[in-house]
Amino acid sequence: MIVRLFGVTLILWCLGFAAFMLTLPRALEGSTTDAIVVPTGGAGRIDRGIALLERHQAKRMLVTGVGPGVRDADLAREYRTSRALFDCCIDLGREAVDTRSNAEETAAWVRARRYRTVRLVTSDWHVPRAKMELGAAIGKGVLILGDGVPSSPRLGTLVNEYNKLILRRIALWLGIGA
Repeated sequence: MIVRLFGVTLILWCLGFAAFMLTLPRALEGSTTDAIVVPTGGAGRIDRGIALLERHQAKRMLVTGVGPGVRDADLAREYRTSRALFDCCIDLGREAVDTRSNAEETAAWVRARRYRTVRLVTSDWHVPRAKMELGAAIGKGVLILGDGVPSSPRLGTLVNEYNKLILRRIALWLGIGA
């Protein structure tokens, strides 16, 4: 009985992992939102957010999880964009250290500005969990659109992310850490 249960669990995990891999979100085109949120940590995320902001796809952008010593001027120089764009339209969140705290920091920022639509720009493999965490932190009433930045993660990274997604979804269902 235990072997069968383990076998069924393994088959379900494999099918779920295949679905996870086949449905990784792509870049979202043509949608305008109130805000853009970019968690730090992956290549191309901030570049994509700035490009969307420059194309007027949102009013404002939050970069969440920024290190305490990083200044606006540093990011403007690194991403070859005007300091004026940072002054008018980009906020740096310095409280977050992981996906869950990114969601909490973002939820407070969204609520304070009364935004109704948010574009979450993160690595394609990270969108499902980041979107789930943000949805849990914000609650109902805010539309969250996932915008996947294409990446080439290692298999181990994908397996790890899929496992985190499953465990966190179970925790949220059970009301743990909500």
